[in-house]
Amino acid sequence: MHLVIVESPAKAKTINKYLGSDYKVLASYGHVRDLPPKDGSVRPDEDFAMSWEVDAKASKRLSEIAEAAKASDRIILATDPDREGEAISWHVLDVLRQKRAVKDKPVERVVFNAITKSAVTEAMKSPRQIDMELVEAYLARRALDYLVGFNLSPVLWRKLPGARSAGRVQSVALRLVVDREIEIERFITREYWTVEADMISAGAPFTARLAVHEGRKLTKFDLGDVDAAEAARKAVEAGAFTISAVEKKPARRSPAPPFTTSTLQQEAARKLGFSAQRTMQAAQKLYEGVDIGGETVGLITYMRTDGVQSAPEALQEAREVISGLFGGTYLPEAPRQYRTKARNAQEAHEAIRPTSLARNPGSLRLEGDLGRLYELIWKRMLASQMESARIERTTVDLSTPDGRTGLRATGQVILFDGYLKVYEEGRDDPEDEEGGRLPVLNEGAVAQVRKAKADQHFTEPPPRYSEASLVRKMEELGIGRPSTYASILSVLRDRSYVRMDKNRFIPEDKGRLVTVFLESFFNRYVEYDFTAALEEKLDKVSAGDLDWKALLREFWGEFQPATAEVLKQPTRDVIEALNTTLGPFLFPGEGGRTCPKCGTGELSLKPSRFEPFIGCSNYPECRYTRKFGPPSEDGETPSGDRELGTDPETGLTVFLKSGRFGPFVQLGEGDKPKRASLPKGWSPEAMDLEKGLRLLRLPREVGLHPEDGGVILAGIGRYGPFVQHAGVYANLPGVDEVFEVGVNRAVTLLAEKKAGGRAGRGEAAALRDLGAHPADGAPVKILSGRFGPYVKHGQVNANIPRGADPAELTLEAAVELLAARAAKAPTAKGRARKAPAAKATTAKAPAAKRPAAKKPAARKTAKPGAKS
Repeated sequence: MHLVIVESPAKAKTINKYLGSDYKVLASYGHVRDLPPKDGSVRPDEDFAMSWEVDAKASKRLSEIAEAAKASDRIILATDPDREGEAISWHVLDVLRQKRAVKDKPVERVVFNAITKSAVTEAMKSPRQIDMELVEAYLARRALDYLVGFNLSPVLWRKLPGARSAGRVQSVALRLVVDREIEIERFITREYWTVEADMISAGAPFTARLAVHEGRKLTKFDLGDVDAAEAARKAVEAGAFTISAVEKKPARRSPAPPFTTSTLQQEAARKLGFSAQRTMQAAQKLYEGVDIGGETVGLITYMRTDGVQSAPEALQEAREVISGLFGGTYLPEAPRQYRTKARNAQEAHEAIRPTSLARNPGSLRLEGDLGRLYELIWKRMLASQMESARIERTTVDLSTPDGRTGLRATGQVILFDGYLKVYEEGRDDPEDEEGGRLPVLNEGAVAQVRKAKADQHFTEPPPRYSEASLVRKMEELGIGRPSTYASILSVLRDRSYVRMDKNRFIPEDKGRLVTVFLESFFNRYVEYDFTAALEEKLDKVSAGDLDWKALLREFWGEFQPATAEVLKQPTRDVIEALNTTLGPFLFPGEGGRTCPKCGTGELSLKPSRFEPFIGCSNYPECRYTRKFGPPSEDGETPSGDRELGTDPETGLTVFLKSGRFGPFVQLGEGDKPKRASLPKGWSPEAMDLEKGLRLLRLPREVGLHPEDGGVILAGIGRYGPFVQHAGVYANLPGVDEVFEVGVNRAVTLLAEKKAGGRAGRGEAAALRDLGAHPADGAPVKILSGRFGPYVKHGQVNANIPRGADPAELTLEAAVELLAARAAKAPTAKGRARKAPAAKATTAKAPAAKRPAAKKPAARKTAKPGAKS
């Protein structure tokens, strides 16, 4: 029996059918080992020795693979045909050797670019050994990501509270987004005008634009205001024009090559609106195969590639399909051969293409994302082998007898559509196309002005990056690898460094702060050229031209002293440096640093336990603060601290403040003053004393429930406005109704909620899932009970204090309630059956505090190392 090891179970199932009963195909389910998320996993002092840890989920699967390996005659490693696939094979083989499952059995490595019967059977005829140069490139990349993530991220946490992480590639991608935003902010808009005329010659209408004014060729900004534009418009209206020249130029437009990983992500973003991650998930399924007529078939070739070439048999099939569908006129004389222009491209694999172009998208009837993406890949591959489009571009010049005023009309005509019949590549930011078809115009003919108009324009800043344009920019600069782009962009979003608006990346203030910090103290490591040069060195490792440990020694010799130096600097000095660098952004305009509350203090960046904020130099006399970021557009005062007035019931001052999670109102000062966040839709600028008091007096007592006499409350929680009675919460449609809803309306809403919200008699309704308990990872939930809402973790239940809003309860607060409840659990012999549960939880409660410094830290540090 021959054992074949692949990554995915879907792939295993398909390949097992192709190979027959003499083969057993098992899946590793992706990577089986990784560097443990803790210090010491990569040890520079031991010549970069690395400790690997088997994934908990993979342990059982590896045992099954080991048992199968012991019973087999031959072991075939058939993971994906790239660096990651080579690494998985290496990891699996290393584990099998540790389990003594290999012994003297032959071990072979096979790769195939498509999951089809012919591709798999051909690959089995050409086995090889594991490519250790590819493995060493993987080891170097993994070590670099770990060293950067596990050394740079702690510096961020200590010197820049609120920052999540930094990574070797993610930080450079973030810098691209931030730099573009700064470029937009610094852009100075300029006004300019154009003059167009509706013309007619020999009965044929057309449009022309002013090109010569007062005997001089116009440049973009020559007509800079309305007066100049109006004078030019009148000159056009008064002119007697003759067609002075008609020029026709033939042109050809050639098709784009078939997809690489990055161009597929770009086009899917432009044409389908897919994120890079969504694109790769669909492509993975198309590669692994779908059921067609009872047989699982891989529909596309391997989807992680930067090559644009295709196999000769694929080119021949493309020509046959094109000829059959469109005729011989759409075929070029010979198959088109492509070479990539991307920096650092390795071209180790074919381009992404259908495994058979004979499988027309319409005949497959694939659902959802798979169908749309397959059609895109099919059309792109087909178009790449079609004849060029032939175009005729026409330019017509018109002038007055004295030559002082001239117009120009342009247009183009598609003489032969060629590949455009099937596919045209999209653009991220389309520019004005040349005009459409022009009528037949003859040189020397007279042309009359029917109407002239002047249009005002303003220059625009460069557009923010879309997923497509950011991927393209990263590829142009040689930053990262196409296979990592999807995860890099996901990390930036997940860590709230950027947000998406109309499918464009906008840096959050936190992302800008991290970028400025890295540029100030680790500039070399976020430079585009440095990152690209490091990628080139990693490619040299892959090619066997550079020793991977020599690369690590060179990098670590410079990086480690840099991190140590920054750690020595007092946090106050770091904040002051950022305060200076960020001054134009945080305090724009003249007097931008003057405190709007006291008028004498100076605003500056201040450190805090959670994240930096803006504060006044006259603290504590002046307590003005605002969140990190520029002032509001309408001025600073409304967005900072201010007094709304005095509460007539308590005599305490009502403040409007801006905190970490947004604006809120506060009653008085002290250790624990009452606070209420501003609901969605309420702006700080519109806040007054009346509104502040209404928020502070929530939850509001609506009345007594007619069935049991219990109190009905109305309030605003994490999920919006609600009414509540006996642990049942019902949403209200708007914030205003919190202050207006009556008993009848509340009873109706609660009854509807109760009827539809309970799964069965006596079963508690889950109100919220707070997340995993830090001690054991078990879920912590808020449930609705007979006596009100409570928190549940395992066998421990803890009541939520009366008056507290369950919708506002955090995981940390819930853990404290559970720990307090567990500590009070009965231990008497009469309650012996419950005692073990109490003890188990009691034992875990302190344990949750001991690893608190380690376990969360380990989770945080795992991300930069794993996803850079």
